[in-house]
Amino acid sequence: MFTRILVANRGEIALRVIRACRELGIETVAVYSEVDEDALHLRYADETICIGPGSSSKSYLDIPRIIAAAEIANVDAIHPGYGFLAENPRFAEICRSCKIGFIGPSPETMANMGDKAKAREVAMSADVPIVPGSDGIVPDDKEGCRVAEEIGYPVMIKAVAGGGGRGMRVAHSELAFLNGYAAAKTEAEAAFGNGDVYIEKFVERPHHVEVQIMADTHGNCVYLGDRECSVQRRHQKLIEEAPAPLLTDELHVRMGQAAVRLARESNYVNAGTVEFLVDKDLNFYFMEMNARIQVEHPVTEEVTGIDIVREQLHVAAGEPLSFSQNDVLPKGHAIECRINAEDPTKGFRPCPGKVSLFVPPGGRGVRVDSHLYSGYRIPPHYDSLIAKVIARGETRREAIDVMKRALQETIIEGIATTIPLQLRILDHADFLSGKVDTGFLDSTSLLDEDH
Repeated sequence: MFTRILVANRGEIALRVIRACRELGIETVAVYSEVDEDALHLRYADETICIGPGSSSKSYLDIPRIIAAAEIANVDAIHPGYGFLAENPRFAEICRSCKIGFIGPSPETMANMGDKAKAREVAMSADVPIVPGSDGIVPDDKEGCRVAEEIGYPVMIKAVAGGGGRGMRVAHSELAFLNGYAAAKTEAEAAFGNGDVYIEKFVERPHHVEVQIMADTHGNCVYLGDRECSVQRRHQKLIEEAPAPLLTDELHVRMGQAAVRLARESNYVNAGTVEFLVDKDLNFYFMEMNARIQVEHPVTEEVTGIDIVREQLHVAAGEPLSFSQNDVLPKGHAIECRINAEDPTKGFRPCPGKVSLFVPPGGRGVRVDSHLYSGYRIPPHYDSLIAKVIARGETRREAIDVMKRALQETIIEGIATTIPLQLRILDHADFLSGKVDTGFLDSTSLLDEDH
């Protein structure tokens, strides 16, 4: 096992990794930008190193600065968390060349899974269903129109790199396609430095269901169940739950097995998530693979009892998985609400600023992953996620009831948050019945200002 690890991230995920390391007796080194000098994760690390100014491009995304910090601190490995450099194959390759362990998949696997066109090819090789689409990158709008006509409108134009809804456009006609193609390429180039796009059939109002997998270097690959992630705004998740209530017992198994086939086909090692679209007839299609720990991993931990981050550390150190597929026996139901410093009534406008009072919820069945504390000033430079509230129950209804109580208990003063919206969602008839799809929020009046 490693003896000293650098955590190349911030916020709640940095805290999450530091806690797992502390339980295993591993020393941690926390990096931080100048605007994060009062961040909570710094208080729990064994050593801290400032890596630059507030701009993420000059700190958390600056590979030379991260590597220099790792070498100065003499660490065995780096845990990238999620976001920032977590899915950057160049960073993983540089770690390898510097003989620093990277807690995640290989750079080769990451590059293939990060390129959505290549990932589709891997899925086809693994006999995993994919949405009908182009055979790789579409070089120009003329070829794109031909492919779109062949597939049939509506179609989705998607960037081969990145995620989070950037570089994506839906087109219901040729004119919309021409406009969307140019916009998607421009946005993708600006966001990821890669303007390549591909096309696939747009599955209208699908469910977004993902499967958590873990794989080691000894040939073991296991799925840890699935998660329903359809409650979204701008392709960003607001509420996740495990297991996905839509799926039948048979479908839970089939999707899990498909995820394992894909992971094996791509020579995947460590924690990863295979994302699927599920249509109204319960047909499922591969969407993408996230080659990292996911924000929503706690709901899987709560129903399986498996510490995924701890398992990541063991696997990266060359140890086999501590469990087999037969040991994974999900029990009960878990729901996660991502609490963001945003105002939903104003288009989810970010609301950085000072948190004058923070009182997290507690009690039976409640877990809170957060870097907030009273007096903390949320910087405007980074993602607006400030806390994750996870509720567990023996049944889905019980988990919902626990979550409602937990959100009602949560006190965050000084800024606007998504909690009022999430409470309304938890009371909505469609959510209670498990019928929400990715168009749920847009099809309701839950975002109206009069709420």
